[in-house]
Amino acid sequence: MADSDRHETDEVTGDPIDAGEDQQGVVDQQGATEEGGDEAQKLQLDVDIESRSTCERHITATVSRDDVERYFDQEFSELMPQAQVPGFRPGRAPRKLVESRFRKDVADRVKSHLLVDALEQIHEDHDLSPISEPDLDLDAVNVPDEGPMTFEFDLEVRPEFDLPQWKGLKVEKPTREFTDEDVDRAMRNVLANRGRLVPKDGPVEPGDYITTNLKFKLGDRELSSAEEEVIRVRPVLSFRDGQITGFDKIMAGATSGETRTAEAEISEDAPNAMLRGKQITGEFEVLEVKRLELPTLDEDLLEDLGGFDNEADLRDAILDQLNDQLRYEQRRRAREQVTAALTESANWDLPPETLRRQSQRELQRAVLELRSSGFSEEDIRRHENELRQNSRASTARAMKEHFILERIAEEEEIEVDESDLDAEINRIASQSGDSPRRVRAKLEKANSMDVLRNQVIERIVVDRILEHAEFTEVPFRFEPTDVEAIDEAAGGHGSEIPEAQQAGDEAAAGGRPAEAPIRE
Repeated sequence: MADSDRHETDEVTGDPIDAGEDQQGVVDQQGATEEGGDEAQKLQLDVDIESRSTCERHITATVSRDDVERYFDQEFSELMPQAQVPGFRPGRAPRKLVESRFRKDVADRVKSHLLVDALEQIHEDHDLSPISEPDLDLDAVNVPDEGPMTFEFDLEVRPEFDLPQWKGLKVEKPTREFTDEDVDRAMRNVLANRGRLVPKDGPVEPGDYITTNLKFKLGDRELSSAEEEVIRVRPVLSFRDGQITGFDKIMAGATSGETRTAEAEISEDAPNAMLRGKQITGEFEVLEVKRLELPTLDEDLLEDLGGFDNEADLRDAILDQLNDQLRYEQRRRAREQVTAALTESANWDLPPETLRRQSQRELQRAVLELRSSGFSEEDIRRHENELRQNSRASTARAMKEHFILERIAEEEEIEVDESDLDAEINRIASQSGDSPRRVRAKLEKANSMDVLRNQVIERIVVDRILEHAEFTEVPFRFEPTDVEAIDEAAGGHGSEIPEAQQAGDEAAAGGRPAEAPIRE
């Protein structure tokens, strides 16, 4: 029998179906959908917003039954031309049968589309300024057969506050004219980065290096260990979750084969919650005592350091680096004073979960800023450990700063475009010896581009504030380096924010005189 002569029957009612009428119905439904009248229609939402803290909102939203039916109608209208039902050619099955057969699958799509559109409308209508994704349990949301659809979720938002007065702040500005002696000191640091460790006859003295097998213990229980760790003997030994003070005195006079013990203090922000604030024991088995032998500054080393023709060119580059780092210190001190003044009245609390999650972003931002200012890996690692050990306090301070600077940026209509990001990427590339293209690729891979954007816009805002500030010049003094930082966690757990380390590592490269830190 030819298709045109075939008569189909409704599987539910058994009544004959006229194919022409059914197809025309599909066309009418498609035409109504393609007109797009319903797609632009706003949802009838009943929204209740409960403020649970400065930054936490619990939101309950109810979608009217009319909207639920409208979304079902749209989904079935789109499904009808392709619906495959046994006994019918595609698109020829009656709508009631299609609705009955595919309602569960369509309900999932209706739920998804309704939630997306409802969340977007809530954001537009209530200006919530979210700082995180909605915490929404999708499995707990159901599309009822009758009545409205209700769902609820938690959301972290930017706090509401009165913007403090930011014009006319008084700021101290550290200044220094670098001397030949300063360049000599920085030159030694550059050469030290290319030096080699050689065995030393005699006991350990401050500034020496030890190769050690180390263990951290709580009583008799071993928490973590590392073999053949190379550590420079300095007054403080810093690790990811704590530090040992007086390390140079503890190790003084030690010889190969000897084991020294030290009390280590675990920070209150350590990832291992059971150890926070506790004292544990560090054991250091000295395998070898070494000293640093500086290389000879010859043509090969000059080439390796960056293609310098002579020592004078290298010294000029080091002087430029010192000035870059002085500018970083000026920015850091200025930002510190500015944000201290701006956040003086910011006495609102931030949720612990927000602080935990945002600590990663703050560490990423700090690492990127240090990279772009040309600090050495040693200095960056030392700063990272310090941030990890005080993550809650430093993150809370940084977030309050960010919220205030973000508000100023909005009021001053300050925006960041691609040229600003390109300039920052070029700055990082020039310090690392890598190409801008590779730096951008590494930042994108580490999901750090939004962190970079925030860093740039906050710097622009601070510069705007400083344009209206009153400066008092103070002498800049070198910060003595008395901290040795190692990338180990005494508590036996890695950092809660490893992505920041990854972002920093991936943005780093080379070994040029950019590694001349401002320190003793």
